[in-house]
Amino acid sequence: MEYSSDGRIKRGNHAAKMYIIIIIKCLKTLAFTGMVGLSLGERHFIQGGIAQDLRSDGRKRLTYRPLSVETGVIPQVNGSARVRIGATDVIASVKAELGKPSLLQPDKGKVSLYMDCSSTADPAFEGRGGEELAAELSNALQNCLLGGKSGAGAGIDLSSLIVVEGKICWNLYIDGLVVSSDGNLLDALGAAIKAALSNTGIPRVQVAAGTLNDEHPEVDVCDDEFLQFDTSGVPVIVTLTKVGRHYIVDATSEEESQMSSAVSISFNRQGHICGITKRGGVGLDPSILLDMISVAKHVSEQVLNKLDSEIASAEAEEES
Repeated sequence: MEYSSDGRIKRGNHAAKMYIIIIIKCLKTLAFTGMVGLSLGERHFIQGGIAQDLRSDGRKRLTYRPLSVETGVIPQVNGSARVRIGATDVIASVKAELGKPSLLQPDKGKVSLYMDCSSTADPAFEGRGGEELAAELSNALQNCLLGGKSGAGAGIDLSSLIVVEGKICWNLYIDGLVVSSDGNLLDALGAAIKAALSNTGIPRVQVAAGTLNDEHPEVDVCDDEFLQFDTSGVPVIVTLTKVGRHYIVDATSEEESQMSSAVSISFNRQGHICGITKRGGVGLDPSILLDMISVAKHVSEQVLNKLDSEIASAEAEEES
């Protein structure tokens, strides 16, 4: 894709337009928006503020709420982090276990994602409501971080998890918990996973001499020596929520209740798209989607810088 000087995709780029058409056909439609009861006056107030680029909390359309990060919040796992974006509060943890690569991908390790929504975060999360939301969030994160089931364009380097090709690999089990929900759960969970992976130490593994060619090589796991997981390619997720004729980032629960559609796009540090997913029943014109991707790319650079800075500060505080 070619971008103009202001970061937008060039309109005349035929390949880019064809790419977007393919994306539209492949987008997953999700519905993880909580039920928020608003009066007609409240709805008009929210929509009118967004139209005037002055949201109800004083932000502009493309401004995030304050973001904070804590790392090492769960000592029993290999890595963990807590991320707060406004009143949305989520925790992610990473557990590493040795396993065997799949026959289809013998040169790659495995990553499993499982999300849970605490019933104390939102009454709508009780029972099947929370289970369905957790499954939808897990699938969306799979698309945005791991490139979907195919693994194409994965933001997490699975080849770095191989110990002995075709025989031994690391399996990463990533769990996420929604502690408090006030919108923008996908972006928050994506940020928490990136922070938790940055906090993750993978034990050093040595293969016993003379067993490398065995069907089941013997390995020695060094519990006191760890390799830091490389998160340089792990993307951030930016969700653009369309309310009326405009779209916003980091929507609150009240703003999400007024949306017609939302597109979540994950970008890595190089500005490459790692995944994309959509929710809401209203379709999007290709030209609007092109513009949304361009805007999300620009916003992702700011989010990456902020998140990396918060992670560095959190890890420095943890070590002190």
